[in-house]
Amino acid sequence: MNLTSLGLPILLLAFSGMRLTSAAPEVTTATTEPSLLIAAVSSEKPLREESPELIPWTARRIVGWEDFQSAPVTGTEAVASTSTSLGLTYQLKDGVLTYNVTCNFQKTKSWGLMKTEYILAHEQAHFDITELSARRLHQELSSYVFDRRTFKADLSRIYNAVVAEKEALQNTYDRETDHSRNRKVQAEWLQRIDQQLADTEPYASYP
Repeated sequence: MNLTSLGLPILLLAFSGMRLTSAAPEVTTATTEPSLLIAAVSSEKPLREESPELIPWTARRIVGWEDFQSAPVTGTEAVASTSTSLGLTYQLKDGVLTYNVTCNFQKTKSWGLMKTEYILAHEQAHFDITELSARRLHQELSSYVFDRRTFKADLSRIYNAVVAEKEALQNTYDRETDHSRNRKVQAEWLQRIDQQLADTEPYASYP
């Protein structure tokens, strides 16, 4: 069944690999590759409102340890785990293509044991990187020239490319900061991310 021919929206959702922080001096490692889900969803525009499970990214709301609500995993050296998601919903109705982009921190899939401000800042930056990717996705989609014959493949290609860029950047961040242990490089990365958020502000109001 062709969902778009029925006017039903399609959801593309990628989960950023859980970021695990180990008991070694403030270490974070990525363990899981993103996964892709395609499904029919409500056509209502999602509001950037917090729910019991999700925190949409906003400049006014940074995560706190109280938001890491999943039960900690025991029997490992990990002391924290962060999960974020980047979503794209699109719909073709009456010949008009519309889309919504989401960037969320997943409270019920994130947990922490070693709850220091330093580790928390490192984890917030992972969320910020996902937000940068949401803005990048909005930038790409806003310049897309609609082609009814290929739009589904086109949107999937654009989305998957942005997700791949996101995961590469997340991994580079962890590698260059030595999973937060290199405090000098960690500080440089936080400044770099803040600057990129400022530079991409025109794309922050994604639908």
